[in-house]
Amino acid sequence: MERLLIKNGKVVNPEGKSGMLDILIEDGAVKQIADAGEINADSASDPSGLKTIDVSGCIVSPGFIDVHTHFRDPGQTHKEDIFTGAEAAKRGGYTSVVLMANTIPAVDNTETLEYVLERGRQTGINVLTCANVTVGMQGKELVDMDALKAAGAAGFTDDGKPLLDADLVKRAMKKSAALGMILSFHEEDPAFIKNNGVNHGKASEHFGIYGSDREAEISMIRRDIELALETGAEIDIQHISTAEGVELVREARKKSAKIHAEATPHHFSLTEDAAIEHGTLAKMNPPLRTEADRLAVAEGLRDGTIEMIATDHAPHSAEEKSKPITEAPSGIIGLETMLPLAIMNLVEPGVLSIEQFVERASCGPAKVYGLDAGVIKEGMQADICIFDSRGKWIAGDYRSKSSNSPFTGQEMRGMVKWTICRGTVVYEA
Repeated sequence: MERLLIKNGKVVNPEGKSGMLDILIEDGAVKQIADAGEINADSASDPSGLKTIDVSGCIVSPGFIDVHTHFRDPGQTHKEDIFTGAEAAKRGGYTSVVLMANTIPAVDNTETLEYVLERGRQTGINVLTCANVTVGMQGKELVDMDALKAAGAAGFTDDGKPLLDADLVKRAMKKSAALGMILSFHEEDPAFIKNNGVNHGKASEHFGIYGSDREAEISMIRRDIELALETGAEIDIQHISTAEGVELVREARKKSAKIHAEATPHHFSLTEDAAIEHGTLAKMNPPLRTEADRLAVAEGLRDGTIEMIATDHAPHSAEEKSKPITEAPSGIIGLETMLPLAIMNLVEPGVLSIEQFVERASCGPAKVYGLDAGVIKEGMQADICIFDSRGKWIAGDYRSKSSNSPFTGQEMRGMVKWTICRGTVVYEA
């Protein structure tokens, strides 16, 4: 177990002590936090084994937490597996990830759940997973939620598929509320979609297709908020993309603190123009929409309507993404580019302070999903990200097994320098 002394960093710690501080880490936990210069080798129980990290010019924050990511394991490990996905997470500053359950087989049973969690324990970071809401993601029969909670599920979702049966959703909400578990929803009604992944508008016109109308998302968010308010369920509206959807969540949160939402880096960074420019590399569900929608998502993050930044890291092979726009799968990778996209598109323009960004990327997700994480505090597990908000690099050479990103080749500002999980350095630039 490493013994570490982090010196000369600006600690940004929304739920704890912040400022120019030194942090002493022993036995995987934060032993001491003190003003800069107050901790030295003599403060450690074994000074000879202490490693000092000088992080001058860097920001020290709680490790980032992604509550919406795909590692494709089991079943599609040509795209990603739990180990390569964890390596991508470490490079992105993530110490905790919550995986989605649309694997092959789906995580609708305890055996698959335990497989994912066991492999996750071997990665060096905190890998959790949701279980499915319905058996086989077929939207017909609820899973055994009691057994899956007992086996360690972090929540329930059929992400990748919307739940169309309102009565089934209501039953799922009542059950999850009784269990004290969160449900996360992929909000796209196929009745409003002819070609997924491309916005119905300028982008669809460019490709000569109908695409995906914004009402697909709006109608489902409206329905699920109404059901959640009725049942008292805790819900997460995933990867929100429309101004109307943001406003629905904003109004719902005035009535219930159990309504949550997440925004992806691509939805606060890009518009449908990127789909026109990059084709399938900017095809995702829900699709990139208009500049007004992008700004609404950013404003939702600013005012706290949207509490979480979540990547929806969705690896696909180059062969799959090389198919025509109507045939290629939707999704882009996102773990390794979240930090710079947030710095460039939220912090630098003044939409979020650096403190607000760190909150949305760490303690916000931790609170929503009930994780004992997201804060640097004496006695707590030492999960820490150290980054240079001005550090420049070119996106590419990913640790992910896949490289499907419209950002490849672009200059990024914001670089993770160290990721520390359970008191061990798991990534160093």
